[in-house]
Amino acid sequence: MNTEAREIWFLTGSQGLYGEDTLRQVAEQSRRIAEVLDGALPFSVVWKPVLTDAGAIRRVCLEANAADACAGVIAWMHTFSPAKMWIAGLDALRTPLLHLHTQANMALPWDSIDMDFMNLNQAAHGDREFGHIQSRIGVPRKTVAGHVEDPSVVARIGAWARAAAGRAEVGSLKLARFGDNMRDVAVTEGDKVEAQLRFGVSVNTYGVNDLVAAVDAAADAEVDALVQEYEDAYKMAPELRAGGERHDSLRYAARIELGLRGFLEAGGFGAFTTNFEDLGGLRQLPGLAVQRLMADGYGFGGEGDWKTSVLLRTLKVMSAGLEGGTSFMEDYTYHLVPGQELILGAHMLEVCPTIAAGTPSCEIHPLSIGGREDPVRLVFDAQPGPAVVVGLADMGERFRLVANEIDVVNPAEPLPNLPVARAVWQPRPDLRTSAEAWLTAGAPHHTVLSAAVGTEELADFADMLGVELLVIDADTTTRQFTKEIRWNQAYYRLAQGF
Repeated sequence: MNTEAREIWFLTGSQGLYGEDTLRQVAEQSRRIAEVLDGALPFSVVWKPVLTDAGAIRRVCLEANAADACAGVIAWMHTFSPAKMWIAGLDALRTPLLHLHTQANMALPWDSIDMDFMNLNQAAHGDREFGHIQSRIGVPRKTVAGHVEDPSVVARIGAWARAAAGRAEVGSLKLARFGDNMRDVAVTEGDKVEAQLRFGVSVNTYGVNDLVAAVDAAADAEVDALVQEYEDAYKMAPELRAGGERHDSLRYAARIELGLRGFLEAGGFGAFTTNFEDLGGLRQLPGLAVQRLMADGYGFGGEGDWKTSVLLRTLKVMSAGLEGGTSFMEDYTYHLVPGQELILGAHMLEVCPTIAAGTPSCEIHPLSIGGREDPVRLVFDAQPGPAVVVGLADMGERFRLVANEIDVVNPAEPLPNLPVARAVWQPRPDLRTSAEAWLTAGAPHHTVLSAAVGTEELADFADMLGVELLVIDADTTTRQFTKEIRWNQAYYRLAQGF
């Protein structure tokens, strides 16, 4: 996840009316604002010369579109930049835009304000002119008001910047499907052509035995080294250690990781899927390998669920450098004791160790489906704390994101006979409302659980792509949520045009 390759461009608007001396001060002050953001945001902020005419504005907007490194553009009208100059540029801009409504000084110098100060510091009405033309044209953007030395302002800009990086990532993402979707399952299906048109992601299928060839080609010396890495990193079940009766299974799990990682790296893939119904010549369903690849930032979806794999990779990029993990997840079963309701989330094998509360245990257990040898996997409980679970569904005429704010908690009791990684959580506002809203939205059973990103990043990301986002949080009621779905149905159909 090379987030250092992403940039945010900082544009400043003014005009030639004020003279060179004023424009020189505008440039100096806008540089300082950009420098503050450069040190506070997760990506480089690149300052651009002050813009004072329509031609220069249009050129920089086209350059932002064409620059692979440019994930987003921040615009600030330092003085008064007549908005008709921005029409051609904003109309051409295809890069995410944040309108920063700020000024160079935090406090007013009450005893020394004169007309020179007023002429230089006009963002209070200059940005209103800019806001008008954005709304007049219909430019999607995020607007943030406040001084850049205010941590809450920087946090909101940072959320947008992370969403912009996610949008840039999904726009060039390549996903490898090993096999097809699980048979007869509806929600893991989807329109891959529409996904490439809407998001940019390229989703293609590869024969499982192409992967098998890469697995079989793994060198013994590389297997030795990786097995030692496992021994050093995890609590190892005795039967998997060197000399143990199941050690060969651990070595084969290492071969799967080496082959799968090599296949993905060679093809430039950032995400992938597997399917227990289509394993070809694989001796095990990939478990440990998938968990470790997710920990390194790859997207993954079980049973051929490419949409969740895309979403996981996107959120991995958006959360790079933040505390808290992000993982493939599935709602599995409930604890329905009144007043103590909980959801137990897990999957057959594939839960990312970035959400683990402690050092995972590397174990081997039977798997009742797939018809292969017992697979190796990491077993752990998730770290308690606030998080969000997000699902992506294809609703036919559009894609829908649904997010539920949750609180991950420790299991109420030990789970000695559940040999998979798992998370237990309390959904907001409560399990009944959460479940009813989720089901009403038609959201999927495969999700992404993230303790790193939240609903603000998701809202910014959805706005950038023009994708519907439904949020279930502490204020949600089933009645109001159902109304929102109905309103959205009308809005998104109208927004598509005729």
